Amino acid sequence: MIVCSNIKKSYDNLHVLKDVSLQINQGELVCIVGPSGAGKSTLLHIIGTLDKADSGIVLFNNQDIAQLKDAELSKFRNENLGFVFQFHHLLPEFTALENVCIPAFIAKKKEAQAKKRASELLDFLGLKDRMQHKPNQLSGGEQQRVSVARALMNHPLVILADEPTGNLDTERSEELHQLFFDLKKEFNQTFIIVTHNDQLAEKADKKLLMKDGFIVN
Repeated sequence: MIVCSNIKKSYDNLHVLKDVSLQINQGELVCIVGPSGAGKSTLLHIIGTLDKADSGIVLFNNQDIAQLKDAELSKFRNENLGFVFQFHHLLPEFTALENVCIPAFIAKKKEAQAKKRASELLDFLGLKDRMQHKPNQLSGGEQQRVSVARALMNHPLVILADEPTGNLDTERSEELHQLFFDLKKEFNQTFIIVTHNDQLAEKADKKLLMKDGFIVN
């Protein structure tokens, strides 16, 4: 489903990705691990179209996303990719339900359709009674589940997560990990997760170790 070939990326004289190739199949949960500065987040951002490689190719179902113009790329990102970050990036003035609806509104979907999908996701994620709460009325774990629901809103090909449990305690981290595996099982959802959490990485379908800009396993 996703094929990266010979990805290289530098910032001035800093060579972050030196020659990275990988393949990810539909329904796989893939963890990218390694020391800080190894290039994990940069690779995730390039796969997620948030950054561009200096050279190399990223294919989604044989489509070279580097060939897309800016407007086409934004549309592709909105329709095919979901993002979960260490910080939830929820809009504080909006309710949980409204935050989850945002990707659908960007895609110009009807309000009733968007709210129905958002309600179903929040219910599935155990937040049925928290839909009308704003972020400051939710716990850290609840906020992160809202961000997962938002990532799922447009039925993405893949969810990309960058240290999604970095701000959660052990219990909440384990709950989120289980949620990822439940979503993988229930919806055949594909995940690419950058993490320092060994427990999650050991359960993944693939564990990719990065070091000094290379995948070394």
